[in-house]
Amino acid sequence: MPNPEAAALGDSTGQHLPTEPECPPRVAVSFSGLTHPGKVRDRNEDHFLVARLAKSMQITGTSLPHDGQAPFSEEEGYLVVVADGMGGAAAGERASALAVESIEAFVQNTLKWFLHLGSREERVLFDELRASLQRADRTLFERAQSNPALYGMGTTLTMAYSVANDLYIVHAGDSRAYLYRDGQLDQITSDHTVVQALVDAGMISAEEARHHHRRHVVTNVLGGPREGVYAEIHKIGVRDGDVLLFCTDGLSEPVPDDQIARVLVEHADPQDAARTLLQLALDGGGPDNITIVVARYRVDG
Repeated sequence: MPNPEAAALGDSTGQHLPTEPECPPRVAVSFSGLTHPGKVRDRNEDHFLVARLAKSMQITGTSLPHDGQAPFSEEEGYLVVVADGMGGAAAGERASALAVESIEAFVQNTLKWFLHLGSREERVLFDELRASLQRADRTLFERAQSNPALYGMGTTLTMAYSVANDLYIVHAGDSRAYLYRDGQLDQITSDHTVVQALVDAGMISAEEARHHHRRHVVTNVLGGPREGVYAEIHKIGVRDGDVLLFCTDGLSEPVPDDQIARVLVEHADPQDAARTLLQLALDGGGPDNITIVVARYRVDG
């Protein structure tokens, strides 16, 4: 279930333990990401991206002594994108790839990620994050309109980026972002599915949802037969020792949350954790493509 501590910001924004320090702390992140077709699917329609973002200055001329190398800012940003495509044939694989490429271009060319934002700038940022999903959605829809073989292709997308200890998540679909903190695993994002709507309405239980015949019907994706996407946005104030997990439903369906939490506790190295989670998903039948990104945060100050 989504994290109960998330609070609404507007009509599509949640907030989880925000912080706004006068002097941003130093943050280092260790990542590991992997993807696997699973045991049932013929092709892998998942894609992911993990990036470390560094602000640099290219000096083209100076009267001062200089070694010619581009100096980099000490402050770094971090980006994670996970996408689970759908649409049959190669359409799903193409949809998730296009979405990840669109977000990558957005971060490089539009998002001023290197600025540590105060509260006054965050509303603009939220608008930009929504616009990034809408732009990717429009790209998929227009590409499908021009190629009948791609008609109806779509993809989930869960994106997170951070500067200092501020982390922003923008999400559509049923891939997930989890936060493991102080011995507790919380699902940050909501599942945009028919079954989750039934759970939210009190019509079925969470346990019944795990086996419901409509559990794979997603109600909000990028692309699809109609243009338009709802962007769910969260802000997290990251703490020292926090672990973020981003995954497609190829992990979250066959592996219960308590097993996921145990792996994150027992495997401090993100690569070991990701590989162990992958094996659990395969041992659970590997019914779908599996994509996992584990990020462990170290915060000083």
